[in-house]
Amino acid sequence: MTDLAKKIHALLFSEGGSVTKKRLAQLLTVSAADITKALTELSSSLEGGGLSLVVSDTEAALVISRDAADAVRDAREKELGETIGDAGLEVLSIVLYRGPSTRAQIDYIRGVNTASTVRNLLTRGLLERAGNPLDGREYLYRATVELLAHLGVKSAQDLPDYAKISSELAAFEKTQHSFDGDTADTMHDGEAH
Repeated sequence: MTDLAKKIHALLFSEGGSVTKKRLAQLLTVSAADITKALTELSSSLEGGGLSLVVSDTEAALVISRDAADAVRDAREKELGETIGDAGLEVLSIVLYRGPSTRAQIDYIRGVNTASTVRNLLTRGLLERAGNPLDGREYLYRATVELLAHLGVKSAQDLPDYAKISSELAAFEKTQHSFDGDTADTMHDGEAH
């Protein structure tokens, strides 16, 4: 596979959805013809694997191949048949009361890695992922309209004790960051003397 086809593969994977051919050409600073040729090559290289490439006149996306679709569907149904558990409730609470959060922020508050829990909540349509305008390398996770509707509220601010809990979360994060900073300052001062 050419270097360009590999880069397109990586971009489509990292995006997790469709990307316009125009955007791919801009990101990779190549012509539209180069993108079309590389997409054809990528499609051929994926044949017989777990992923396929879907290409329209304007967009391209990685999708689950027909051969793997049944296994993925069965796994999702099994996962969705289970409850979200305490971990899921904690992640939803953080996102609802804190607002849009990166996975690192959620992990920090919970004190554990939440990758599988966040994935489960995304699959169930309880969380949605959006680009982070402050850092293009990470995503923000926020509650979906469906979750708010299920909870019977028009916005997160309508949740019980919203003002109190959201301010306590903010104070916790500020205190922890302040504590981390004080520790670093103390260590730095100790090294300087």
